Amino acid sequence: MCKERLGILCSGRGSNLASIIEAVERGDIPAEIAIVIADKADAYALERAREKGIPAVPVIYRDYAERADFERALLKELQAHGVTLVVLAGFMRILSPIFVHAYTGRILNIHPALLPSFPGAHAHRDALAYGVKVSGCTVHFVDEGMDSGPIIMQAAVPVLEGDTEETLAARVLEQEHRIFPASIKLYVEGRLRTDGRKVQILHVAEGGSL
Repeated sequence: MCKERLGILCSGRGSNLASIIEAVERGDIPAEIAIVIADKADAYALERAREKGIPAVPVIYRDYAERADFERALLKELQAHGVTLVVLAGFMRILSPIFVHAYTGRILNIHPALLPSFPGAHAHRDALAYGVKVSGCTVHFVDEGMDSGPIIMQAAVPVLEGDTEETLAARVLEQEHRIFPASIKLYVEGRLRTDGRKVQILHVAEGGSL
């Protein structure tokens, strides 16, 4: 059986990328990272990948007049590297239906809030402004909406008195590094079954069969 080939899209430091690389190196995720793509030339995620000998390519959003052209460039790189699962690890671009349809059911994202609460780019700010006592992170399949796909896994963290966006983000990030590799592992092992909005995690029976 061929291994899944991961294509990881990033926009910044790539700390979630680092946790995924470590999980692959440990053998926790039985897959290969085929390519890392960043939408900014100076994204440190590219350097993290290159240090590990992983193909790393900048596809710069501002170099394209239209989003469709940018997404076609992304898809060209992913398909050229035989990617079977797209992983959005801090990728700060909303993907159009054209891209999503190219990898239907094969795109995972991590979001720093307990969806469906606080979707979008400012989850920590929004959570603090609302006054919630608990926040966290969510791994979900990507659909055509914004942070609206079926939920695979979530982790909660307390919101503490005096928290700032930075302090809350740091605690949430620790949980992101735990549940994102775990969710990718479940996908790669074929242990996720989606029924509408619900994602069932299949357990491995004795002998290794599902």
